[in-house]
Amino acid sequence: MSFLEQYYNSYDEEGRLLSRHGQVEYLTTMKYISECLSGMSEPRLLEVGAGTGRYSVTLAKQGFHVTAVELVARNLEILRSKLDGTEPIRALQGNALDLSAFPDASFDLTMELGPMYHLYTEADKLQALSEAVRVTRPGGYILVAYCMNEPTVIQYVFGMNKLREVMELHMLTPDWHCVSEPKEIFELYRTEDIAALNAAFSVERVKLIASDGATNYKREYIDGMDDATFKKWMEYHFAVCERQDLIGASHHTLDILRKK
Repeated sequence: MSFLEQYYNSYDEEGRLLSRHGQVEYLTTMKYISECLSGMSEPRLLEVGAGTGRYSVTLAKQGFHVTAVELVARNLEILRSKLDGTEPIRALQGNALDLSAFPDASFDLTMELGPMYHLYTEADKLQALSEAVRVTRPGGYILVAYCMNEPTVIQYVFGMNKLREVMELHMLTPDWHCVSEPKEIFELYRTEDIAALNAAFSVERVKLIASDGATNYKREYIDGMDDATFKKWMEYHFAVCERQDLIGASHHTLDILRKK
């Protein structure tokens, strides 16, 4: 069993996305998915790394035709358990590095909202993006989520007093970029890393979004908000989540690309 499977077999990813602080990332991502789908007639959607189906199942229940691909068997089981058989969705086990089951230009919108978290070599990252671009029609959208470097340095390295440990393990470069391997589960990015990956493909960036912004820095405070205060927090978040001077400090980002 891989490190990734071990992690998701024990981690409550569903609970995270349903928590108050997890809702910020979810509501933000759904907002921009809806913007991309606006005006499309019967769009075909692909989610690669669909997890437990938080996005795929929701979109299918809204009537969109969705294909959901997930690597981890347990996540796929949870996803399928949410379906009653009436939703226009196909769920199958698969890998972001090999989407050969799908012809070129098969989808209007392709989502990779998890795979880039868990790819550690440049070759694998480029392969995953290449496959996502290939199966998307010209003019279609590719939405890619990333975990960002600086929040981990701030909250984990310094905030949890892990500096000595990570330095002894050589997990920081001289310019403070975290070094990840599969056992660390998550690969971390800076905005320039994302731009360098995009440069390899015939795509144009529409927007780069701070999916959760400052939310995870104040997780306990956000989780304790009443409904009215949380509504105001979301208003604030939506007002600033496209500000590029804040992007690198967000725990999660959403890169919205359009295939040329």
